[in-house]
This record gives sequence, C-alpha cells and structure tokens, in this order.
Amino acid sequence: MIETQQKTKRLLVTIALVALLPMTTPARAAESYQIFVSNERSGDVTVIDGASLEAVATFPVGKRPRGIHASPDGKTVYVALSGTPIEGPPELDAQGNPVFKRDQDEDEDDDVDADKTADGVGVVDVATRQLRKKISVGSDPEEFDISQDGRRLYVSNEDVKTASAVDIANGKVQSIVPLTQEPEGVAVSPDGKTLIVTCETGGDVFFIDVATFKVKGHVKVGPRPRSVAFLEGGKLAVVPSESAGNLYVIDTSQIEVVKTVALPKGSRPMRLRASADGSKLYASTGRGGTVAVIDARSFAVLDNITVGKRPWGIVLSPDGKYLFSANGPSNDVSVVDLAARREIAKVKAGDSPWGLAVVKTAR
Repeated sequence: MIETQQKTKRLLVTIALVALLPMTTPARAAESYQIFVSNERSGDVTVIDGASLEAVATFPVGKRPRGIHASPDGKTVYVALSGTPIEGPPELDAQGNPVFKRDQDEDEDDDVDADKTADGVGVVDVATRQLRKKISVGSDPEEFDISQDGRRLYVSNEDVKTASAVDIANGKVQSIVPLTQEPEGVAVSPDGKTLIVTCETGGDVFFIDVATFKVKGHVKVGPRPRSVAFLEGGKLAVVPSESAGNLYVIDTSQIEVVKTVALPKGSRPMRLRASADGSKLYASTGRGGTVAVIDARSFAVLDNITVGKRPWGIVLSPDGKYLFSANGPSNDVSVVDLAARREIAKVKAGDSPWGLAVVKTAR
C-alpha cells in the first residue's frame, strides 16, 4: 500500500513538472533545396546541395546548356540546349561597350556550322538526375520561362528573331511571334497574362499578350538587355543593359520606362533577382565581377559584393539567406551570405557555368 502511494506521488510530480514545460508544436520536416547549374562548355549540369554547399552530382544533358528552370512542382528541371557554336564575349571599346565585327543588321544566318539537331529544351528528372528527353522548341533556344500551371514553355529563339510558345505535354510549338534581333531574356508576369522578351542588339523589350501571343507593347532600353525581374507584384519590370551598365524600370501597365538606375562603374549587368519580400534587387554585373544590391523602392545601390569572374546567372536560396552566382570563366559558383553581404564559399562546377535553378525538396 505504501509503495503504491509512493508511485502515485511520483507520477503526480512528473505530471506537474511536464505541465510547467513550455508548449511546443509538432516538428515539421525541414525544407531543403538543391541548385542545378547549367555548364555551357562541358554540356552538363552540376547539382549543389543547399545544406552542405557542396557539389553532389554532375550529369550530361547535351550541347551548350544555358537557360535552366525548375517546374512548379519541383519534379523536373528544364534546360535550353543549342548546337550553335559558342562565341566569346565581344571586345570592349574605351567606354566599355561591345565592339562587333560583323554587320548586326545582316539577315543571313551566321551559324553555318550550327548543329540544329542539338537544339531543344532538355527535360531532366530531378529524382534520378537524368535527361529523360528533349523537346523541340525552335531554333537556337537560349532562355525561356514556364507558365504558372507548368504546361507551357515560352522560349527565345535567338538566331531566327522569334519567341515561341510550346506545349510541354505533346512537345509541339503552339505559337510564334516575330521580334527583332537576338531575343534573349524571357519572363512571365506574376499574373501569368504577359510575356516579356528582351532583344539584345537594339535594346528592344517586347510585351506579349499570353492569350493571343501577339505583341501589345514595346519599349527601348540600353543595348544588350539580358533578363527581366518583377517588383510590386508585377507593377514594375526591371531590365538590365549590359552595354550601358544601367537598370531600366518599366511601368507594366503603361509599358513605359519610368526610371533609369546607374550601377557602379564597370558593371555589365546580366541577371536580376528580387528578394522574396520585394525589398531588394540583386544584379550580377558580368565583367564587373560583383553582385550589386539595390533597394527595390528607392533604387539606391546599397552594396556591391565581390564574387567570381564574370558572374552571369544568380539565384536566391528559398530561405533568403544565400545568393548563388555562376562564374563562367572560373568554372565555379559563388555562395554569398546576404546578411553579411560577402562571399563565403566557392563551389566547383563544370566548364563555364551559365544558369542556375533552385529545386525545393522535403527531408
């Protein structure tokens, strides 16, 4: 009887102590991620683990992989492939602008040695890290974007001066719109209704109605606009000019440039990324060797972070802690701590890393 009473007393004490402990919620599976890196010269893709910040795989995909994006469900990575020979970056004049050795207005195809059978968008299975198939999307694809429902690819076809809409399920080109020379950057607006395509040679930026696939507006910016980023839920689109070293802020409802932002001297901006909260904009500066940090409201340049050689593609980690930049000439990827605003690591990639895509995975 005494022993039973002692056990009961100990049990009551234990219950009381547990009641004093702070309330906790059930643990959720930690979200992890991987960075898929397209390596233009070695024809493969490198995978970087977001937890260890180490390369964990490299696998072949085809000739000249550049633009790379993950499907909305994270199960597939698409990568643009091209059989058009690689040209080195152009020489620069005294003002830092490219010097071209051929007539940019020529209509003839300068890709006489191009392997058109290599052109397409590769479909990569994220789980197995293998190329499943290649979708024909028209000639010389460099960049593209994916519709919000994951059913369509919107592709820039650089050498034939067009943009294409492609049905992913059946692999057929649904629509083609003629543009101007060297279409490159491609981005779907946050509401999914507008496609923006930048054309390098003349600094043209086209606004295309997704429903009709017809041009509904057009603005001019500095030469060699490379990409597009959206701010304020799509009210603003920001386009960089590699040649001018500027960012151009476009009012998407009026389709007009409302602000020009000068980046630090020597900047040749390539890829733009906005932070998840929309407060900051990040720009890789190409030959500038840095990533510029811009206040997304005032457009003041807050910092200029040194990374590797000629950074091109950049992405942000899902938690917003890190920025990754693809450094082509040095064959590596810089990891930037955004709170400290400094590079903390370099990860070896393949030959001439170009683009980066983030894939979220649950542990």
